[in-house]
Amino acid sequence: MADRWKPSVTVAAIIERREGDTSRFLLVEEHTPEGLKLNNPAGHLDPEESPQQGVVREVLEETACVFTPDRLVGVYLSRFQRPARGEDVTFVRFAFGGSVGEPDPNRKLDDGIVRTLWMTLPELRACPQRHRSPLVLGCIEDFARGRRYTLDAITTDTTVYAPEVKR
Repeated sequence: MADRWKPSVTVAAIIERREGDTSRFLLVEEHTPEGLKLNNPAGHLDPEESPQQGVVREVLEETACVFTPDRLVGVYLSRFQRPARGEDVTFVRFAFGGSVGEPDPNRKLDDGIVRTLWMTLPELRACPQRHRSPLVLGCIEDFARGRRYTLDAITTDTTVYAPEVKR
């Protein structure tokens, strides 16, 4: 039997701050094998957590801010190939909208995160080569177009926290 295909599940936060008529979006600048890149606060879903719990954790780790998700922006499927390392990974990304508090000055950012920054949509559109993936801009574009789903579109079964044991 061939190996089973296992996409990598990730979560991302799309966080907007309004300054008059201007919207800015919270991003992280991080070290990657491809160099310094921009990304939404995002990361892999951990065992025994819901997508909503995962995005709260990832935003805290990468920005030192407490994130409160209030909507699902979308679920995205993408593929990334890194020939130098022989990697070919498919990602399933849950992107959430919501709000953040101020950063905790006593909290250290995750390893690899250089800084957080707020960028406008035109600034993001002008530098696609700096994006970690096309989803960085794609999720923000969907958010800016008003794509919104209620959080109850995602159901996390209780077996995620306490798996059933079949005998």
